[in-house]
Amino acid sequence: MSRITHMVTFSLYAGKDTTEAEVFLKESKEALAAITGVETFQVLRQVSAKNEFDYSFSMEFADQAAYDAYNDHPVHRQYVAERWEKEVSRFQEIDLVQYGGE
Repeated sequence: MSRITHMVTFSLYAGKDTTEAEVFLKESKEALAAITGVETFQVLRQVSAKNEFDYSFSMEFADQAAYDAYNDHPVHRQYVAERWEKEVSRFQEIDLVQYGGE
């Protein structure tokens, strides 16, 4: 199976470059990167004027089973309910696999 790169780009109710945003980003990384199966977790700050979002999380999974386990993991589910849904004002999610065509 193919590796999956999961990315979510988002903005926070707290705004960009605020103390609250820094706390959210730090605590999110600590919680999500520790979930079994998560590889190469990155917190990214948007710098392009062409994008309406402020931040991104990027992570990799070995395969679909690892990604599914992450989505169903109790820590992830609790994080979404208690942090994400309350603090993220808008987002877009994308899941990618390497293209095999030439």
